[in-house]
Amino acid sequence: MRQFPWDDLQYFLAVAQEGRLSSAARRLRTSHVTVARRIERLEQGIGAKLFQRSAKGYTLTPMGERLMAPAEAMALEADKMLGVVGEGAVPLSGVIRLSVPEGYGNSFMAEKLPQFASQHPNLTIEMVNIQQIVSLSRREADISVSLSTPKAGSYHYENISRYILYVYASRDYLARSRPITQRSDLAGHPFIGYIEDMIFTPELNYLGEVIPGLRASYQTSSIFAQLKACRAGYGLCVLPYYMGEMFDDLVAVLPKVVPIHRDYWLVCHNDMIDVARIRPLVEFIRRETTSAREWFNGFPERFV
Repeated sequence: MRQFPWDDLQYFLAVAQEGRLSSAARRLRTSHVTVARRIERLEQGIGAKLFQRSAKGYTLTPMGERLMAPAEAMALEADKMLGVVGEGAVPLSGVIRLSVPEGYGNSFMAEKLPQFASQHPNLTIEMVNIQQIVSLSRREADISVSLSTPKAGSYHYENISRYILYVYASRDYLARSRPITQRSDLAGHPFIGYIEDMIFTPELNYLGEVIPGLRASYQTSSIFAQLKACRAGYGLCVLPYYMGEMFDDLVAVLPKVVPIHRDYWLVCHNDMIDVARIRPLVEFIRRETTSAREWFNGFPERFV
């Protein structure tokens, strides 16, 4: 019986998931020649073609499709074994994809994550800031910081921080507009918000909590584009406190009357939470986020 080339499975998985030799080589930190050679050796060991090659990249053959599930299971078990042996025994390596909300990712984690990456130079960290384009359920990400918990499936999830949002306006806009002294006054002002049919989670549908039935007259899918429109003086905008308070030209409007509360949840598949390369990042996200809870919660005494 021929010896199965187990070590070549990581090259198979990288090409299957990336679709190109060059992308798989960058992920594995090797050359595309090495990846091609290992794929060829694996195919020879199995006695079947695993990929169809074309100008568009590498796609799985029926045999390749059959090999995916056991190969992914073996990769997962190998990661778990590393966790049992101990993280110091072998340097952590591989790819971790983290999915985060845009505001949290750009305003907070983007400054924190390089510290983790520098401590684990053999890991490749991918942070996806456009959360709606990846799915944890389809395993397009390993870890997610989410605004809600999974409704079905086998997941580990934990609340890592509550955060607060207020209605903001630029000082210039307030100086030239009708005064706002009570909640009902808000209806007479233009609002900036998300494109309604592109809101991918109910937790981003804030405006109904400001005034029932309120609609944004200027809509964009990006919270940072909303922030810029607000600073440009277009109108009012619901923003996380930690974003709005970064700018002296913005003012929280009726902060004691219209606070909006949301939560950040750390989510991961149950079978991934103890994987050696995953666990340190989970602990890092938990530690950094919980230590910043006061900042996320908005220092409410500031508005007393």
